[in-house]
Amino acid sequence: MTTPPALLIAGHGTRDDAGAEAFRAFVRELGRRRPGLPVAGGFIELSPPPLGEAVAELVERGVRRFAAVPLMLVSAGHAKGDIPAALAREKERHPGVSYTYGRPLGPHPGLLRVLERRLAEAVDPSWDPTEVTVLLVGRGSTDPDANAEVFKAARLLWEGRGYAGVETAFVSLAKPDVPGGLDRCARLGARRIVVLPYFLFTGILPDRVRTQTEEWAAAHPEAEVRSADVIGPEPELLDLVLERYEEAVKGDVRMNCDSCVYRIALPGFEDKVGLPQQPHFHPDDDGHHHHGHGHSHSPSHAH
Repeated sequence: MTTPPALLIAGHGTRDDAGAEAFRAFVRELGRRRPGLPVAGGFIELSPPPLGEAVAELVERGVRRFAAVPLMLVSAGHAKGDIPAALAREKERHPGVSYTYGRPLGPHPGLLRVLERRLAEAVDPSWDPTEVTVLLVGRGSTDPDANAEVFKAARLLWEGRGYAGVETAFVSLAKPDVPGGLDRCARLGARRIVVLPYFLFTGILPDRVRTQTEEWAAAHPEAEVRSADVIGPEPELLDLVLERYEEAVKGDVRMNCDSCVYRIALPGFEDKVGLPQQPHFHPDDDGHHHHGHGHSHSPSHAH
């Protein structure tokens, strides 16, 4: 019987200790879910262990094949460039090792169910959903394709659930920002707003979303504003990561190339077409240096 490839989880990284530990605990839980399947996880930046250390751990356990799954909601610079480049570097460091690369999590129906639960936890039970406007807040990127995926998630969350509307904002690098998104909700007539962070785990940026929401609410007492929690290590998330792993093992990885700035000339991003992959390490998590120059995947990369 052929031994299945190991599972490598690639995370973004955060300066927030609780967020980093949430990732590490999630990786451990994946291992418990699939006894006999070697599982390891590492970060691109900011948090231990680094991705290279996770690969080395698998190699020390005798692993020669693995499938890497980016634990990220959208396909931005990290998923498109940093992780593939880092994996290519690890392949050079460990001769004889091979890997396949999975796709980001995306607005999967399972995650939409979790978001719906987070909304239910945040709203007053007496509120009529038709009077509730949701502001879905993503990380934000200089990659228009990644930002568009957050809008897609917002639309899918709105469909069939009866909310007055689901608007979109970003906490860094992209407009509208959180106060701007809340202003838009108010201009549309919203009086009951739930701000829903589109993040997997706690961290610096989700905390910033909550703080900015509280500041806006204090300045707008006419609106009732609630903050929802992040997605968290829910069973649906565990199931989805394993689903992405199975896709990668089978070679059934379908990623969007139609609006990727490294393949298609989009207005304002023409200089990115065809840029080669380069590992990129960020100095901090303050929202000002993410997904900057050097992020790319080459046109030959099968994404």
